[in-house]
Amino acid sequence: MIEGVVITPLRQIPDERGKVMHMLRRDDPEFEQFGEIYFSMVYPQAIKAWNLHTAVTLNYAVVVGMIKLVLYDQRSSSSTRGQVQVIFAGEQNYVRVKIPPGIYTGFEGIGPGPAVVANCATLPHDPHESRRLDPFSEEIPYDWNK
Repeated sequence: MIEGVVITPLRQIPDERGKVMHMLRRDDPEFEQFGEIYFSMVYPQAIKAWNLHTAVTLNYAVVVGMIKLVLYDQRSSSSTRGQVQVIFAGEQNYVRVKIPPGIYTGFEGIGPGPAVVANCATLPHDPHESRRLDPFSEEIPYDWNK
């Protein structure tokens, strides 16, 4: 487990009409502040990687489909520097993943249909605050082909 990453099982309330899927409340222990919420759709076997935020904390929940979420800790002050963490998240494992700044993130759609990832970020998007790498960059010791 990467230092500072928090995985929280989330509540779903089903009934005959459908279901309610909880994500994040301001009275949750992991809540810091609200910046923006956005949704990212990923197609089956498509990879969206690598992205690093220097100031934003991410809160991911997959509300449709399944993803393989991969994290890489490159923070110099972290006890888990250099470690990779893989988390399977989505309808079959409905969790919120809190990701602190300084960790590279990437995900791949792994189900038969598209997946929708919700992110409640602590700050609004700022292109100067993030860094992107190619999914197959040698800077990150992870092989998406495995």
